Amino acid sequence: MKIVILAGGSGSRLWPLSRRSLPKQFLHFGDGETLLQKTINRFLKKYKCSDLLIVTNKDYFFHVKHQVNEIDPLLENQILVEPFRKNTGPAIALTVKYMQERLKIPSDECFLVSPSDAVISPEEEFLKHLQSAEKIANKGFHVLFGIHPSKPETGYGYIHYSQDPAHKDSFLVNDFIEKPSHEKALEFLLQGNHLWNSGIFLFQIDQLLKDLKTYAPNISCYLQSNFHEMYEDFEKMPNISIDHALLEKAKRRKVIPINVSWSDLGSWDSIYDSFEKDENQNVIFGNVLSNDTKNCLIFSKKRMVSTLDIEDLLIVDTEDALFIGKKGSSQKVKKIIDQLQLNHASLVNEHPTVHRPWGIYTVLEEGNGYKIKKITVFPQQKLSLQMHKFRNEHWVIVRGMAKVTLNEKIFFLNENENTYIPKESLHRLENPLNEPLELIEVQLGQYVGEDDIIRFEDIYGRPMEKEPALKQT
Repeated sequence: MKIVILAGGSGSRLWPLSRRSLPKQFLHFGDGETLLQKTINRFLKKYKCSDLLIVTNKDYFFHVKHQVNEIDPLLENQILVEPFRKNTGPAIALTVKYMQERLKIPSDECFLVSPSDAVISPEEEFLKHLQSAEKIANKGFHVLFGIHPSKPETGYGYIHYSQDPAHKDSFLVNDFIEKPSHEKALEFLLQGNHLWNSGIFLFQIDQLLKDLKTYAPNISCYLQSNFHEMYEDFEKMPNISIDHALLEKAKRRKVIPINVSWSDLGSWDSIYDSFEKDENQNVIFGNVLSNDTKNCLIFSKKRMVSTLDIEDLLIVDTEDALFIGKKGSSQKVKKIIDQLQLNHASLVNEHPTVHRPWGIYTVLEEGNGYKIKKITVFPQQKLSLQMHKFRNEHWVIVRGMAKVTLNEKIFFLNENENTYIPKESLHRLENPLNEPLELIEVQLGQYVGEDDIIRFEDIYGRPMEKEPALKQT
């Protein structure tokens, strides 16, 4: 059985920590293991690397590549990249075509689809249901995994289910309810016949293809072509979830109720609920000093955050934004996102720490005519051979060794050494060692925007960029 992990979502409900350029599946909360890595390691308890397939889009490919390499370099060969960001319907259809055509998986095989950003505990309780779920799928049913609700949660989808009269050990899906009111969610909890929809599904390929043809012809029509043609036409496919496209309409579907602690970590309240509390029922990450503080979540990315005599608050401090909200109200963060999109969209879309194929950089300070960055180049990686039209750069090596190309010269810099890169000079920065390279870059010039870059050569296949227009900062 193939395990398909979907890692292309771009949610911003954990703003200001989560941004469009760095969504929650690539974040970690204190233990250094991201949600994507937790998901991968969960399945590696039972399956091999070759059994996994991680599906993402081109914007997040290098995030995924870097994070899977930290687990096992073999996983780099298990990444399928969508050409455009789409919903789960097209993503699963493209994955099926890839498995059939490129991996030669027969149509009577099953595959599991799992999101990359949920936490499940205990994981063994979830994993033990996969074998019985596969048997049900082999009988031609789409299998959903439902979670017994522990509270009247309004941010989740629900599955109304009932006992299958023909098979006492299986359950029928009666209906789907998306994000009910608090009153309805409480009613569901008391009735005991509703489950949270975990977004984890198990399909038999042949049955999935048949039902897509019947219930989602606007997706199925693309499956009639080969993988290359489907890939080229991917942008034209409808932007729809597999739930709406198929599962809400199909007749042959069953659900497996699971008694586990589960959360999609879709809000700061769910983060609070999912992590360990201190003696005052606080969940604390980072550099925090709390006094007479109770029932709070406090997250500090860098600065010291100190609190005094507060209760029931959510406090999230990042390099460029501070969020303070009342516990129980974090689902309303969309109001903030909508307001920011009008005049401060960069705070929604861009993370202060920017990830590139070769490493990461953080803007430490920026002003009129200057920008200061901290840059980390991963081992054995290098930036593009490039030129800047409007800015000069000064590089100071903090840790490691840098190989520098400057016009016709190639030289090396060690810790506490520096160099000057004049504008309009051809240059490249490389890390020749097996340890990270860290440096401080000071940009000075008429314009210090990120688009002032003309690439001449790039090992990551990024497009050669044209000369930028002069803009006002």
